[in-house]
Amino acid sequence: MTHMLALIALLPLLGFLLNGIFATALGGHRFSNKTAAFVGCIMPLAAFALTIQAFLMLRGSGEYTPIVEPLYRWATIGDHTFDITFYFDRLTAVMALIVTGVGSVIHIYSTGYMHDDKSFGRFFAYLNLFLFFMLLLVLGRSMLVLFVGWEGVGLASYLLIGFWFDDLANAIAGRKAFITNRIGDAGFLLGMFLLYRAFGTLDMDTINSAFAAGSATMVSASLVGLFLFIGATGKSAQIPLYVWLPDAMAGPTPVSALIHAATMVTAGVYLVARMSGLYLQAPDASQLMAVVGVLTAFIAATIALVQTDIKKVLAYSTVSQLGFMFVALGVGAYGVAIFHVVTHAFFKACLFLGAGSVIHALGGEQDIRKMGGLRKHIPVTFWTFAIATAAIAGIPGLAGFFSKDEILWYAFASERGGASWLWAMGALTAFMTAFYMTRLLWLTFFGASRMAPDVEHHVHESPLSMTAVLGVLALLSAVGGYIGIPHFLEPLMPLPPVVEALEHDEHTLLYVSVAIAFSGVGLALFMYNGPASRAAGMARAAGPVYGLLQGKYFVDELYAAVIVKPLAWFSDVVLFKAGDRVVIDGSVNRLAGLTQWTSALLGRAQSGSLQLYALFVMVGIVGALLWSWRHV
Repeated sequence: MTHMLALIALLPLLGFLLNGIFATALGGHRFSNKTAAFVGCIMPLAAFALTIQAFLMLRGSGEYTPIVEPLYRWATIGDHTFDITFYFDRLTAVMALIVTGVGSVIHIYSTGYMHDDKSFGRFFAYLNLFLFFMLLLVLGRSMLVLFVGWEGVGLASYLLIGFWFDDLANAIAGRKAFITNRIGDAGFLLGMFLLYRAFGTLDMDTINSAFAAGSATMVSASLVGLFLFIGATGKSAQIPLYVWLPDAMAGPTPVSALIHAATMVTAGVYLVARMSGLYLQAPDASQLMAVVGVLTAFIAATIALVQTDIKKVLAYSTVSQLGFMFVALGVGAYGVAIFHVVTHAFFKACLFLGAGSVIHALGGEQDIRKMGGLRKHIPVTFWTFAIATAAIAGIPGLAGFFSKDEILWYAFASERGGASWLWAMGALTAFMTAFYMTRLLWLTFFGASRMAPDVEHHVHESPLSMTAVLGVLALLSAVGGYIGIPHFLEPLMPLPPVVEALEHDEHTLLYVSVAIAFSGVGLALFMYNGPASRAAGMARAAGPVYGLLQGKYFVDELYAAVIVKPLAWFSDVVLFKAGDRVVIDGSVNRLAGLTQWTSALLGRAQSGSLQLYALFVMVGIVGALLWSWRHV
């Protein structure tokens, strides 16, 4: 089909325009909610169908020859041209299928979750806009096209996080996400500038080929890799720029599932994987990436241990799982990182949407301390949530087990930066993941009810539009690990060689991973399947450590004290009061005052008295005569 790749991206854009015009802009009454939902869902589904067709075409080429689809010439500067060209290879196929497939079911789920919202059409318009930019990001051949999608998902995320902007906290959360990502994007831009200066092009396949051939000697791969990684730390919530993602839970729950589990937050992972040819020549940047990734995974997991908001637990879990992905990228296992992107999209979308179903059933309650016993009231939500929890915990046979185990193996044995301490920190983080996810499952669905009587009386299962989606995602969470993404991507991104002396340890580490998963689950059951005093006693015993985790290491407070408040003081005192009021306004006001004083002085001469005017004339004549006489 002509322009098939363009249609994949443009169909969600069409949905945005239709709902934006007829369900939002023109009084919001031209489309009914049913029509807005139909338009909002049919466009992603059509894009998903076209993506499947594109994949079949790619597969039918035998050697999976990439599909290149030039759209139009954007600009010409001297001898250089900037084209809008779409590119579809193995990596693009995986990402586009996730974006359109998972994105479509989340749209369907949203028809039930948002059915009473007064801005129903606007919500679907924003969802479609986000999907368009995300597809632009993964389909673009040029880094410039990718960057347009990169900034676009930042805009759409801002709109969706702050969707309920009547609440100031939601508006602040959206602003925080937007500003934090701009910090990372500055690094991305610097990396692009260096690449364009060196190669005269931003086509990523061309750049990768140059680095792979060893002809890219005019630019430091490590320096460019570091700048691009700074961009990835913002978009994919790595330390120190992870602080926006937990606050992003302020938006509607389907937003959390779409943007902060399945698509946008994986954009940084996709960027690094797409530029794997560069990073293979940048061992220093790659090592830094692995260190940042494992520290992010560990720190976020410790914070998740004590969270009581059901969405915040999942938010810090997302940050932690993204850290695992960057560990894989840092040790050269690019296909394994994408494998975890895929499995994570399945089980984390299921978990977020399951949390949404719980919140929907409880009339908006999100505190897990006020839940309990829900498995009897909402059984479909419970079973799907339990399957996804087992998957992320690493229970053997489920999706998360396969991808996380491969990450831990390459973190230990890869010749490109693997180390025993990386594995140890990753394994400890996996243990904590199993613990806090089991804790979340137990406090939400098991034990005695802690719900208020009026809330418990109205608890009900979610509608079919929501539970059917949960069923699909739970199934994918169970079987998604058997897809074999790393081997599918291996011709494009070969798996890293392992240290020969460590090859015999693979099965041992596999057994250790299984033991870690069950140990985490078992400890959580011991802590919470018993007297409430047991967990409370453990919290008291932890003392200051528990307070530190509850305060989320006080990173937000540190940023406020070190960055925000000094900048606010500098802006207020130096720029506004001194610069604006004293220098700018002061100089303008003084100039105006001088003009006013001068005009008042001269105005006194305009008295209307003929005698005074005659006097001025006589003084002038006498003055002129004296001047002339003096110079004769």
